[in-house]
Amino acid sequence: MIASLISRVVLPALVPLTVQGSPVLLAVIACAGIGTGALFLVSLVAYRRRRTGRYRLISAAVGVLVLRSLVGAGTVLGIVPMPVHHFVEHSLDFLIAAMVLYAVYAYAPGSLNDSATAD
Repeated sequence: MIASLISRVVLPALVPLTVQGSPVLLAVIACAGIGTGALFLVSLVAYRRRRTGRYRLISAAVGVLVLRSLVGAGTVLGIVPMPVHHFVEHSLDFLIAAMVLYAVYAYAPGSLNDSATAD
């Protein structure tokens, strides 16, 4: 009985059921944006020091994470419609995974890049 009361009264007050205009969701997205923004700056510094393709790909992938946060904030603020949000977010997820996997595969020991430079 108490659990039912809490789930009907307290939870909707803490976390609104709608995405648009949700201050809790916007705060979470803002924290994610700040965190990924900081990681992006660190990845740019690492790329500037190393100047290799692997570091460039990782920096690009982390940069796409920052874009995801911007799309999420745009959705909560009512700028990006939900169908567009889903299409863009899942496309960016695929792009991030593809870039990271390519960086790992293409620059791994024994990859085509290493055998070409060994000759």
